[in-house]
Amino acid sequence: MKRTYYLFNAGELTRTDNTLKFSAQDEEGNYQKPRYLPIENVDQIYAFGSMTANSALFNFLGKAEVPVHFFDYYENYTGSFMPKDFLLSGKVLLAQARAYDNKKQRLDIAKRILTGAVYNIVKNLKYYDNRGKDLQPLVDIISGYSKNFDKVSTIQELMGLEGNIRKTYYEGFELIINDFSMSGRSMRPPQNEVNALISFGNMMCYAECLRSIYQTQLNPVISFLHEPGERRYSLCLDISEVFKPVIIDRVIFKVLNKRMINESDFERNMNRVILNEKGKKTFVQAIEEKMQETIVHRTLNKSVSYRHLIKLECYKLTKHILGIEEYKPLKMWW
Repeated sequence: MKRTYYLFNAGELTRTDNTLKFSAQDEEGNYQKPRYLPIENVDQIYAFGSMTANSALFNFLGKAEVPVHFFDYYENYTGSFMPKDFLLSGKVLLAQARAYDNKKQRLDIAKRILTGAVYNIVKNLKYYDNRGKDLQPLVDIISGYSKNFDKVSTIQELMGLEGNIRKTYYEGFELIINDFSMSGRSMRPPQNEVNALISFGNMMCYAECLRSIYQTQLNPVISFLHEPGERRYSLCLDISEVFKPVIIDRVIFKVLNKRMINESDFERNMNRVILNEKGKKTFVQAIEEKMQETIVHRTLNKSVSYRHLIKLECYKLTKHILGIEEYKPLKMWW
């Protein structure tokens, strides 16, 4: 079974026959005993440290259809190496572009995406409200905002409501999380521990969505809720809205409330807070375990992983823009 590999140390990644060879470096820059990864077992790679590689390696990864996601020292997602598109479909590309260009159709898809995201946000709040966290007032406020979705006539108005909903939702983090204070959302750079986890986790979700989009016939640069822009895969932002509450936020609540991560797992650097190496490994492992966790799908009537749910979301969106089946965003039923 293929799996995701995470490279935390700086080092050199090379090809040895049909195997990947990773030689990590210690703090003095000395290479350690190499680790070998059979290519048939590799689904994708996350590189968090400085990695030395050559074109022969990337040719090998491209043929094996193995993407590599890169993050810098400050945990910012910097980009991905994606193998050459192999699921190209002119029909889907044209339908996706027409759906974006049709204001009514684009707004309809954007509302559907945001409806799914809000449902999952409220689901999280209700879960903790049932455990004595007194979050019902925030649920009521968010429900009030979502009732206005049908009244908006532009993407800008819809994104304005989304911003208000997110702000209200993050107020709930203060009650859900026991030992840390969020003090509002701060990005680029995150100013405290909770914001550091949110920023890093969201970028992990973004990369996973890119991988799933690549495995379908959708084009990652044509989006509906978020504006397409230069040098970004904006459709990943759309899809991730549905899954951030389902995967990333729940992992954050778990690692903090169960004290899997504490203050010693963070460091302050250049007016920002980031995870240190130990904290990063713990958080990434918790996300990977969540991605591999399975639930029984109500329609397919079989167990599917959270990672596979992202791919299924892309398939549903594809069927919608092709006029095959109405898109209904994932709404947690568990």
